[in-house]
Amino acid sequence: MQLEPQIIEVVTRIKSLREDSEISLEEMAKATGRSVEEYEAQESGEHDLSFTFLYKCATTLGVDVIELLTGSAPNLTGYELTGKGEGLVIKRRAGFEYLHKAPFFRNKLAEPFVVTAPCIAEEQDKPIHLSYHEGQELDFVISGTLRFAFEDHEEVLEAGDLVYYNSGRGHGMIATGGEPCVFLALVLKPGAQIM
Repeated sequence: MQLEPQIIEVVTRIKSLREDSEISLEEMAKATGRSVEEYEAQESGEHDLSFTFLYKCATTLGVDVIELLTGSAPNLTGYELTGKGEGLVIKRRAGFEYLHKAPFFRNKLAEPFVVTAPCIAEEQDKPIHLSYHEGQELDFVISGTLRFAFEDHEEVLEAGDLVYYNSGRGHGMIATGGEPCVFLALVLKPGAQIM
């Protein structure tokens, strides 16, 4: 079953949780790395919500990012099986589609996504937008070609290639080669201890 959160519901949850927690706009803006005006535009639904923004909001508000997206807290503790093509669809950031593959598992140490990055012609000769979020990330290319930027370094990844990095430092990616790129992204939370 695919679920797709509606942006107005998500921003309403963010605003309600912020107000219930008595967190000011200024505090949320600082926590998400935005000006107050930028933060207000996102909280009101005027601007797109990147996963990084949602993740930082959830961390600041003390909830799982899935709770922001669905209104329900994850409740599975043993295991979660998500079939092919199933998961929580998150369409954000210029056509990127994130399919969360374990949305209902509670206390996750990592957020697993199958990401489809569109190949956008006008992005090919521009610098790649960099994101920052605490923790580490693993990206494994399933199909297509991905141009990956880490601070001032760039790499081209093809199917079967994997990159693992400190996501607290500037990173970003775009699909190249004229077709979308599909990759597995495993976003590890700060302090996660996987054994």
